Amino acid sequence: MSDTTAPISRRQFCGACMASCATLATMVTACGDGSPTGPSGSADLNVISAQLANARVQVNTAGTPLANVGGAARVESNAGLFLVSRTSDTTFTVIDGVCTHEGCTISGATATEYVCPCHGSRYSRTGQVQQGPAKANLRQYANTFADGVVSIAV
Repeated sequence: MSDTTAPISRRQFCGACMASCATLATMVTACGDGSPTGPSGSADLNVISAQLANARVQVNTAGTPLANVGGAARVESNAGLFLVSRTSDTTFTVIDGVCTHEGCTISGATATEYVCPCHGSRYSRTGQVQQGPAKANLRQYANTFADGVVSIAV
């Protein structure tokens, strides 16, 4: 048995390399910005730490995006992750911060939506699915606001 291989030309070799690179580039960008499954047009939410007291998560709004109407932030506490948006001078919307698709932490937002970084699910600021793959809405939480502090009932 002979162990010979036919030599390939430089042109054949370069053509094969370019095809391999094009395939690799397509695979790498499949979950990045601009793909149907990856988040695009969103910015990372500011993260605010909060404390649990008397079955309520206390969020101080001073010096955060929540100090202004239209502002939104991800609130992290030992009671869970929450997405909080300020809808008026005295009202806030609070929803669960974990995607209903596969449990990823939602970390991005546009002016009107929250965006999951894992597979691109989009939710309205009130938690309704705007774009899948998620099918279930995010849970809403009752809250009150007084003296610059949002209190989330958990």
